[in-house]
Amino acid sequence: MRYAILSDIHANLEALTAVLADAADAADAVLCLGDIVGYGADPEACVDLVGERAQAVVAGNHEYGVGGRMDLDWFNPYARAAAEWTATRLGREHHAWLRSLPLTAEVEDATLVHASPDHPEEWDYLVDPEDGFEAFEAFGTRLCFVGHSHRPAQWSLGSSGPDHEPGATDVSLVAGRRYIVNVGSVGQPRDRDPRAAYAVWDVPARRVVLRRVPYDITTARRKIVAAGLPRMLGDRLSIGV
Repeated sequence: MRYAILSDIHANLEALTAVLADAADAADAVLCLGDIVGYGADPEACVDLVGERAQAVVAGNHEYGVGGRMDLDWFNPYARAAAEWTATRLGREHHAWLRSLPLTAEVEDATLVHASPDHPEEWDYLVDPEDGFEAFEAFGTRLCFVGHSHRPAQWSLGSSGPDHEPGATDVSLVAGRRYIVNVGSVGQPRDRDPRAAYAVWDVPARRVVLRRVPYDITTARRKIVAAGLPRMLGDRLSIGV
């Protein structure tokens, strides 16, 4: 079984459709780590696509913000403006579906979570080496897939010691080691590569590979501006920050 693992779509329909087209040949099923909405101009279409295609979906902080499940003061002004705009664009059924999403899920021997598996409702970022190493005690599976920082990375623990690789693109799953893998962002990468990012977990091959997919950034940016959302949210797409 091969799983396409998507995170941080952020209502970027152009990026999502490009990734799903790429994943049609690369994977057998889709998993989503949350933040389907926020920032971008197509929240309803993205929620529909993920709902139709994903085998398992967990909630991100933007689902919680749009659904009124967390204080919007937690967000920066740009994210708050996008959350408030998004809340008015989604219908009752979409809101209900987003509110139904769990914070964590398990698929085979992997835990899915948007932020840290350690108190996921606190939305902590895993960025530095110690961030990841401290989170291993919070899940019991061999693997944990995360998003939230929009930056690919991997952490692992085993008898040969800890390992951390920021920007990881190809992770071989070695027997006797456990892993946390950040799959990057579909709709708003922040690693200075503007192409959409997602990961393919090839279970029999014991491998996780990050894939990058070009998409129509010009159209995604134009839609953000036309919707009256902060211009910065569109401008950043072209430079991947």
